[in-house]
Amino acid sequence: MNADELLKRYAEGERDFEAIDLQGGDLRQATLMCVRLNGANLSEANLSGTNLSSAKLAETKLCNADLSQATLLSTDLSGANLSGANLGGANLSGANLSGADLSWANLIGCTLRSADLEGANLEGAHLQYARLIDANLTDANLDGANLHWAQLEGATLDRVTMPDAISPS
Repeated sequence: MNADELLKRYAEGERDFEAIDLQGGDLRQATLMCVRLNGANLSEANLSGTNLSSAKLAETKLCNADLSQATLLSTDLSGANLSGANLGGANLSGANLSGADLSWANLIGCTLRSADLEGANLEGAHLQYARLIDANLTDANLDGANLHWAQLEGATLDRVTMPDAISPS
């Protein structure tokens, strides 16, 4: 299946696209609310500006994907691989990112209000100006992450690993 076919089938009411391979696909600016893409391969896909609110993306491969300015409100990304992904300016409020791999991801200026990042790997992640207000970062790995000017008010930071992180100013 290619991106155009997925969009056509979504427009016709289909929501279940689990385990599909859309590596490098172009889904920018699409509306894919409540879609089920668990276990799919979306590595290197262009999802910039896409609305994936309330979508199911557990265990999905999103390595080096472009999710800049995407809307991912209450999206399930648990166990997803987002290493090297561009999430700059994305809104992930209320998203479940528990156990997700966000190593070396660009999260500059993104909103993660009340997001669940328990056990997430954020090694080397760029979190400058990110809004992590009331986020759960329990057991997260922030080694080498850049948190300069990040907002962490009310965030849970129990057992966080961050020996070489650049802390907020």
